[in-house]
Amino acid sequence: MGLSSALDTFCGQSYGAKQYHMLGVHTQRAMLVLIVISIPVSIIWVYLEPILILLHQNREVAALAQLYARYLIPSLSANALLRCITKFLQTQNIVFPMVLATGLTSLLHLLLCWALIIKFELGIKGSAIAVCISNWFNTIILALYIKFSPSCKETWTGFSMESVHNIPKFLRLALPSAVMVWYDIVF
Repeated sequence: MGLSSALDTFCGQSYGAKQYHMLGVHTQRAMLVLIVISIPVSIIWVYLEPILILLHQNREVAALAQLYARYLIPSLSANALLRCITKFLQTQNIVFPMVLATGLTSLLHLLLCWALIIKFELGIKGSAIAVCISNWFNTIILALYIKFSPSCKETWTGFSMESVHNIPKFLRLALPSAVMVWYDIVF
């Protein structure tokens, strides 16, 4: 969440300067960075139980947290992409598609939770799987909207190699934002 908030600044400046194609470039850069960051987070989630025990968490809670986190790993990349997509759309005041996608995703999520947790009795595993499917569904719907909607024609011009440039500049703004969000959560 914190890393993607740098898009508020970059996309807002580009949109205000009428450099519409740069919204897509900044968004792609953020997507790339967040996907790469999700790799070490995934590794932490794989070994979450011993980390939590080291932090004096109850062993049973730590074991369940690790189980949930491991099944949630596929959702990390969806969440990274979804955060960038929502910032991209919000900058342009395109809200209704996000509301519609969230509504559809919520309905799907209810159905998935019922099916996976209650019907198939997967418990905590089913809960994590439902979150993964729901996040990917929401991400795909909004990505398709961006690809095919005429309202994003100027701002999303396809994938660009320009997005791999200036990653350090992005990180200089994104990392302090991430620390601020983390600080707000922890304290």
